[in-house]
Amino acid sequence: MSQNFRRDLNKEFDAISGTPSPALSARVRSALEQDRPARTGPFWMAGLAAGLIAAIVVGVLVVASFNRHQTSILPGTAPTPSASPSARQSPSQSPSLTPSPSPAQTPSDSNLPAFVCAGPVSLAGTQTPAVAFVDAVRTGTHAGYDRVTIEFNNGEPANVDMSPHAGTTFTQGASGQQVTLQGSTGMLVIIHGADEHTAYSGSIDIKTGYSVLVELRQVEDFEGTVQWGLGLSKTACYRAFYLTNPVRLVIDIQNS
Repeated sequence: MSQNFRRDLNKEFDAISGTPSPALSARVRSALEQDRPARTGPFWMAGLAAGLIAAIVVGVLVVASFNRHQTSILPGTAPTPSASPSARQSPSQSPSLTPSPSPAQTPSDSNLPAFVCAGPVSLAGTQTPAVAFVDAVRTGTHAGYDRVTIEFNNGEPANVDMSPHAGTTFTQGASGQQVTLQGSTGMLVIIHGADEHTAYSGSIDIKTGYSVLVELRQVEDFEGTVQWGLGLSKTACYRAFYLTNPVRLVIDIQNS
């Protein structure tokens, strides 16, 4: 705008009363036309280019976001679902990560030693510890025999002796006291190199109610020797052998 125009405009505002002159309006329009920047190109082309650029940018962002959330799957395979939090276990949550030993199959009767009907039976242990710790004593009855199982948690004892016993009265180890079991005849089991008070907390007097083996009772646990007295309803043949995993002494008494 020229200096003359600005002066004329100021005069007109100063003389606020009255209608601006037509000459002033014409000069305002002319000055505005002169100060307007020249157009460098059609506006519609610039708008179209800006729209295309925006569409391309949005498309790239959508594709990138989609790829980030896809699970990588090889051709011909199914995705593996992740385990739920409840299915995961940290070492501290695991009650015991030590696997339990797989129990060995009980051999068939054809592979077991024959029954002995008279005289003693002796079993020698293999790779025996200084003291074998008894940790379980169980009984059971089967077709043809009643069974006693004495389990050890660290290996076979040094030696086991079994022999028929006259009557059912037994002497209790170092105390010298006598106990009488149920039945009419008995059997004595002596386990050398064993301990039954460190790892065993079960009963030491078991009444079974079986047809032949009616009662068994611990009669000694002293200085590495464990003895059990067996009360039988009749004289019977028997056998003894070891099973492994876990180590256990098995005694079968014929019941037929």
